[in-house]
Amino acid sequence: MATQKTSSQAVQLAVVPVAMHRRFTGVVVSAHKTPKTIVVRIDRTEIHPKYGKRYIVSTKFMAHDETMVANEGDTVTIEETRPLSARKRFRVVSVPQA
Repeated sequence: MATQKTSSQAVQLAVVPVAMHRRFTGVVVSAHKTPKTIVVRIDRTEIHPKYGKRYIVSTKFMAHDETMVANEGDTVTIEETRPLSARKRFRVVSVPQA
């Protein structure tokens, strides 16, 4: 907490913590059909509530790839960010080298 004096009053300034952004790791299924945009498929395993069977649920996210280094089939890490377009809310954080 920082204290700043103004006109003989002590004003407390609150330190706001930085929010954590969601991060996912997935496979690129479509790359650069539109400039600097990739589509990443995220797979997760769920268990059926009644029968207990495990099954895979896939979700696709559009992500911003500023450097255009990710290609189809690459495994990438994406992070949530402010809305970049109507459907892009993620950006590429890392692309591991093969």
